[in-house]
Amino acid sequence: MTNTVETSGQDVEMEVDPSSENAGDTKKDQGVSTVLEIREQIRQIERAVASKESRFILRVLRSLPNTRRKLSAAIFRNIAQSIYPAGTDRETANSLIPNTPAGVIETEIPRSRSASKPPIAEVDAYFYLLLLVKLIDEGDIKRAVVCSEALMSKIAGQNRRTLDLIGAKSYFYYSRVIELNNCLETIRGFLHARLRTATLRNDFEGQAVLINCLLRNYLHYSLYDQADKLVKKSVFPVSASNNEWARFLYYLGRIKAAKLEYSDAHKHLVQALRKAPQNAAVGFRQTVQKLIIVVELLLGNIPERQIFRQAALRKSLAPYFQLTQAVRLGNLQRFGEVVENFGPKFQQDHTYTLIIRLRHNVIKTAIRSIGLSYSRISPNDIAKRLMLDSAEDAEFIVSKAIRDGVIEATLDPEQNYMRSKESTDIYSTREPQLAFHERITFCLDLHNQSVKAMRYPPKSYGKDLESAEERREREQQDLELAKEMAEDDEDGF
Repeated sequence: MTNTVETSGQDVEMEVDPSSENAGDTKKDQGVSTVLEIREQIRQIERAVASKESRFILRVLRSLPNTRRKLSAAIFRNIAQSIYPAGTDRETANSLIPNTPAGVIETEIPRSRSASKPPIAEVDAYFYLLLLVKLIDEGDIKRAVVCSEALMSKIAGQNRRTLDLIGAKSYFYYSRVIELNNCLETIRGFLHARLRTATLRNDFEGQAVLINCLLRNYLHYSLYDQADKLVKKSVFPVSASNNEWARFLYYLGRIKAAKLEYSDAHKHLVQALRKAPQNAAVGFRQTVQKLIIVVELLLGNIPERQIFRQAALRKSLAPYFQLTQAVRLGNLQRFGEVVENFGPKFQQDHTYTLIIRLRHNVIKTAIRSIGLSYSRISPNDIAKRLMLDSAEDAEFIVSKAIRDGVIEATLDPEQNYMRSKESTDIYSTREPQLAFHERITFCLDLHNQSVKAMRYPPKSYGKDLESAEERREREQQDLELAKEMAEDDEDGF
């Protein structure tokens, strides 16, 4: 295809690639479809406000991961013109719209008719939420901070129950923006104030999100005592979503592990892994699995090898596989090498402090191996095998291991050796009974949590008031909502 352009009295032919025109048309069509999709979401929000049915807003928020991939500056300008009348509100919204990256030609979308009246509070908050998510994706932290503060002022200044779900989602992204700006401690008072308000208003979703934001805030600065007090003084809502439950259980596991309560920490972390999406949220599952491995090692257990062979976890768990091998063999030298080589990685994963505690477990494993291999051995030989500074250190360590029941042995200071006792039948002790009791307790707790998590439909007192057509429409909407929940359950991870 050729176009003719007249330049200085001469005709110049320019070759135009038809594929570029087709690509521009396709991009324009995608932009128009996205604008229509967002307008439909706005209508759903208005319908939810009019009917006081929060499920329509929940459906809109479920589609947020798909919507955020399609957003652009032209789409925001078009939506701002359609919902804000000419004036200060539209100018403020346009000033926060991200710039088009250099070198990218953005296809303009046909302008829509200008709004004649301001939008309702829910639509206004949803527009700013979309804008905030886009700014985070673009890495424009400066504008994102301004946008998030404007969004919080809009939510905090309203007392509307129909705004609760959008507000809960906004709290999460607000905390995320402040975290990216490295000033999390500045919003702690605001989050506590909003948590008190959400608790008084029975805003369960907002309450769950705010508790998780505060726990993340405390753990970011290693304030484990304050985080533990928050957990004890607050009640996490049972009706919260699985994503919020997974986050809460993960934070709870980190707190318990830091306070040396490894059994409780392991239980909470396993529950968090079960609550998380199984086919998505890979990063979250990797983070939880790393902490589970360290906690299991601190409990004296060795994780199964198949955990490290999973395709989604193999690369990220490679340092923890080497750590597990060092602990299993009781090799202090190899343990030190792993900690030295992967120290920055462990610190980034927030497991370095717990891994340092594993040195005692490595020593216990090595002493147990020595006790099984030798019937009699001197402290000097033990010190050489464990690479300790002196035989006295080895003697102290062996004494503690005997007192803790790690090995069955006796120390003879006069002849300067450790004598191992003959191994007894483990099934004649109470250890199998205790292990069996621990498994039964875990299964019962899992059953109780599953029963509590089940949601039952409310009692329908006016069944005869619902027509067959309305019932079919409601069932179809429930099916669509269930499908969206299955596809987009990774939102927020």
